[in-house]
Amino acid sequence: MNAAGTIEAYYAALRNGDPLHPYFAERPDVVKFGVGERLVGYEAIADGLRAQTRSTEDWTVESQALRVTERDDHAWFSDAVFMSWTDTDADHEYALSTRWSGTMERSDGDWRFVGMHVSTPYVD
Repeated sequence: MNAAGTIEAYYAALRNGDPLHPYFAERPDVVKFGVGERLVGYEAIADGLRAQTRSTEDWTVESQALRVTERDDHAWFSDAVFMSWTDTDADHEYALSTRWSGTMERSDGDWRFVGMHVSTPYVD
């Protein structure tokens, strides 16, 4: 699978409530910025994503502008993604337009995220 296919598979896993941490490189320097979090290191990311999966449901993830560039064993991407989900702990529904960017590396033929940043645009 190429880098773009891996990103699309990640979106599908998010929609389906499947484990997300396997998409990240098992390294201490990997980083994930979410809408309200900063996770550093594979273990922190895996714990954070497991907690997110346990406490959310009914995900919509709509990619609107995925751009991916691959070079040998590295890739970078950006996307505009509409997301909605239900936080089951807070009994609250969210719907956000988000911006995604990140870097990936290929190891043993598989692409993994080494950096991911998800944010919402500031609207005044």
